[in-house]
Amino acid sequence: MNVYDWLSNLPMYDGSCKVVEVTFNNGSRKEFYRNTTTQVFEKGDIVSLEGVSGFDVGAISLTGEAVRLQMKKKGVEEDDPGMKKILRRATERDIQVLEQNKKRERDALIKSRAIAKQLNLNMKMSEVEIQADGRKATFFYIADDRVDFRELIKIYAGEFKLKVEMKQIGARQEAAKVGGVGSCGRELCCSTWLADFKSVNTTAARYQNLSINQTKLSGQCGRLKCCLNYELDTYLDALQNFPENADTLQVAKGNALLIKKDIFKNLMWYVLPDSAKQYPITIERARKIRQLNMQGTVPESLEPVELSTGKAKENESGFVDLVGHISLKTLEKNERKKKHGHHGRPNRPQNQPQQNKNRKENNK
Repeated sequence: MNVYDWLSNLPMYDGSCKVVEVTFNNGSRKEFYRNTTTQVFEKGDIVSLEGVSGFDVGAISLTGEAVRLQMKKKGVEEDDPGMKKILRRATERDIQVLEQNKKRERDALIKSRAIAKQLNLNMKMSEVEIQADGRKATFFYIADDRVDFRELIKIYAGEFKLKVEMKQIGARQEAAKVGGVGSCGRELCCSTWLADFKSVNTTAARYQNLSINQTKLSGQCGRLKCCLNYELDTYLDALQNFPENADTLQVAKGNALLIKKDIFKNLMWYVLPDSAKQYPITIERARKIRQLNMQGTVPESLEPVELSTGKAKENESGFVDLVGHISLKTLEKNERKKKHGHHGRPNRPQNQPQQNKNRKENNK
């Protein structure tokens, strides 16, 4: 997943933090490791790390003061005694062993799905991640209810000859591991940079005046799109300037009902009874009508705002004779045919038949 160390060019960046962030499987998993060696690592370096009864291999994704901020965000203590350590910079042998074991993951995933189906377990195996040294495998699965996989673990351990760990993930995490392109034309946020999945509900769409269409608002995971939360705070701040309890305004023609709010133009759109036309009014006008209604006064009209489309009006031109300005070759050819005869050949003179007759007599 994409990571940018925005503190690297600041004077406060001194590299004093001995903890680094390491990524695995192209960003699908990240963990913090302590650097107890004398070597200085930078982003992108491949390192060998402490694993379960062995070692693991990963790529450093973040160093320096930015790691402290990430640890504070995720609630990890810097002096945690249980934090694993960096062993060394990865050697060619470590990378070869990693590549060999990564090739086993696809076959292990297919076999694990078949075994789970034989046991009639209501679960879906999403991904299998094997440790670099091949001594441990983590099986990521999706399930709606609680699953008793004690028998499944025993079968997996005997089939794959390694230590088995089961981890349950949600639909969003599965979409992040699979990846893809969203409706915006870019890669999925969850598979490129988004690490924390916050809850999203339809209220966020209502605040942004979006139509509640489940098909358009759902992502590839089948849940509401995470991007609905990106601009939600901006909309909430802008909506604070709009008057409260102004969903219904009383005017002479009846009760005007609020249908939408335009925070970019600071307009409120109302519709009157027995009419489908929408009337935009300013925030000040809506607030004034609300105050008049509270005082028992009913104004004559909403006094809607005239909106301009932003396009310059084209001057209507009168009748213009454009025939003289256009050269039509087909018309010129027709005129030429009329003058010279059929197919443009000149007409024969009147004495032409007599000349032909004399030519035939001479030939005889």
